[in-house]
Amino acid sequence: MKYVINRAFNTSVERTPRVLEVAESFGLGLSDQKFVIYDNLGIEVRQGDVVYITGQSGSGKSLLLRDLAAKMREQGLKVADLNEITLPEKPVIDIVGRTLHEATDLLAKAGISDAYIYLRRPSELSDGQRYRLKMAVVMESDADVWIADEFGAVLDRVTARVIAFNAQKVARKSGKTLLVATTHTDLVEELAPNLTVTKLFQQRVKLETPETQS
Repeated sequence: MKYVINRAFNTSVERTPRVLEVAESFGLGLSDQKFVIYDNLGIEVRQGDVVYITGQSGSGKSLLLRDLAAKMREQGLKVADLNEITLPEKPVIDIVGRTLHEATDLLAKAGISDAYIYLRRPSELSDGQRYRLKMAVVMESDADVWIADEFGAVLDRVTARVIAFNAQKVARKSGKTLLVATTHTDLVEELAPNLTVTKLFQQRVKLETPETQS
């Protein structure tokens, strides 16, 4: 399915006395401006694809991720957003899986294999442990699309790569679409994306597929 993304913002500066003084002192114009982030950007995403959105902080990665998710929801696809997951306050081992075996398998794929952690509640976990638990919840969901903004931001890079590899393997095996956005550019090998979107500043966007990268 091809999605067309358009995003622009009108900005204006509040003309307070201090603002006017600074503008006069430094010769700055205060005219309203329109900032175009995406101008008819066409992105082809098939069900089961892995899409890796990267770029500098503030370049518009999160906007693109949210707009894609919104358009997919409009099509009737069920979207699971890792950052919107609310964890119940009960032992980790009881949060996912219909059986103990399913629970430990899901948790292992999300990078949790410590029996001590199984017995803890989410409020007793570190940010990184809670992140991995949310990943397990997403992987168990019946959603068609999994999205993760600031993917792995609270994880060390080794753990982030392990989770990226496991997430894309589970997604592909179950036919789920996986969309991740992050400033980090070191996950290409682990995610093996069908499409890499590098958001540059202003309207510039670089789209790469495995064919164009080879």
